[in-house]
Amino acid sequence: MNILKSLAVKNVDEATRAIPVIDFAPAFAPGNPEGLEAVARQVKRASESVGFFYLAGHGVPDAVVDAAFAASRELHALPEPEKLRLKLNENNIGYLPVNQSIQKASTVHKATRPNYNESFFISHDRGADHPDVVAGVPLRGRNQWPEGHERMRAAMVTYFKTLEGVGERMLPVLARALGMPAEYFAPFFTDEAHINLRFLHYPPQDVSDDEQFGQGPHTDNSFITILARTEVPGLAVRLPSGEWLAPPLIPGTFLVNLGNMMKRWSNDRFLSTPHAVLNESGADRYSIAFFYSPTITTRIECLPSCTGPDDPPRYPPAVYGDLVLEFYNANYFHRKDYKSDTM
Repeated sequence: MNILKSLAVKNVDEATRAIPVIDFAPAFAPGNPEGLEAVARQVKRASESVGFFYLAGHGVPDAVVDAAFAASRELHALPEPEKLRLKLNENNIGYLPVNQSIQKASTVHKATRPNYNESFFISHDRGADHPDVVAGVPLRGRNQWPEGHERMRAAMVTYFKTLEGVGERMLPVLARALGMPAEYFAPFFTDEAHINLRFLHYPPQDVSDDEQFGQGPHTDNSFITILARTEVPGLAVRLPSGEWLAPPLIPGTFLVNLGNMMKRWSNDRFLSTPHAVLNESGADRYSIAFFYSPTITTRIECLPSCTGPDDPPRYPPAVYGDLVLEFYNANYFHRKDYKSDTM
């Protein structure tokens, strides 16, 4: 039996309450330090106990989200040859076909099958004359777009920029949740933070294979991930108990989880919680994952508030861009440094 089923939660109602709904509106309101501190306390509890929370009060119009999902469906409905002209490049931007990635870097579950989903990745919509594009800076390339789909492109870019604004407004809350000054994280996210926006399509899959997942059990390599979902289920989150929970869809919210960079920065105080996707619905499933992380030159080292005489740093300092490339090279078949013999 698939582990998402064999280890499914026994008491669904009780387990569901483990992932709180947090209204960020008081923190986002200008000149409301009390609201910021109150929301930060809620985020701290959720981040230390489960590593997931529902983001309410974010201010993103439903129309922006609906247009992004419509754009995703339009992209994934294109003929395969047309999508393959946009195939994922060394900057991890473009189209990723089904069965072309694997959660090999995961310590959660040994992956033996590729991920059964197709994805379209975009980042900042840089022009050909962007200095980093001209210089060929790794991880700072241009988006790839199909011709004749300007409305689709506009919807995707609008969603990207809107969620980037949400991420920026969340930074003071996350800083205070970790006992740091509210402005601490902002400098690490200037000059085009490392952002991947992933439009995912999970076709109906064979559920007789217990090792086949839409997305294998893993943790994200981001700082935070902001996820939009539709009504088709499939996501499962591993709770601290070891049980797997299918978090319900709550209209008007995003589902946020912390990634490995947050875990590393916080010296393991904040959790990077395992999750996976199994689409046994018989229907096509779509989701949109916004991976929000610092600029690639950022030095990730233990925060002063997360270490002490009895709690030394658990990770050596590292440059974020190096950590990203290590993660990509372990998980994506197209990369020239992918090591297939490490399975």
